[in-house]
Amino acid sequence: MKRLIGSIQRQYAIAMILAMIAGTGINSVALAEAIKIGVVNTEKILRESMPAVQAQKKIEQEFIPRDEDIKKMALQAKNLQDKLEKNGTAMEETERRNLERNLANLSREYQRAQRQMREDLSVRQNEEYGIILERTNRAINHIAEKEHYDLILQLQDSVYRSQRIDITDKVIKVLENE
Repeated sequence: MKRLIGSIQRQYAIAMILAMIAGTGINSVALAEAIKIGVVNTEKILRESMPAVQAQKKIEQEFIPRDEDIKKMALQAKNLQDKLEKNGTAMEETERRNLERNLANLSREYQRAQRQMREDLSVRQNEEYGIILERTNRAINHIAEKEHYDLILQLQDSVYRSQRIDITDKVIKVLENE
């Protein structure tokens, strides 16, 4: 819903700018050439820029040990399940119940560990992406000042945008040269 509202707001802003240009009564072509507009795809930056790729690798390295622990839990649960299926009918009632209880406890622990890792991963990604977005905004400001842009929009869901006004690759280059 937020994405839809943001997209509508961006489209409204562009429509207002174009309406102002058309409504001035002067040569709108000359005025349009005087206004320099750029667009940036932040999703592409967070996916393809060197800082984003490095951040993703860093996060993956941080979470490898936890992922391996979770995989071990899954293997233990599978082994307990297999043992229960193979020998469950031949076991004493108390032994079978203990095995079932251990399997249930391990399953709950596995689910909790998975959920906690997903939450922690999300927090870490948000931290890293926040830093990258700050750097991205500085790079956009640098480009805007250097190349005299009047307006730069961050667009993700545009139906169409000319490559002529898309400065995403310029922003990525600035980020990689910082």
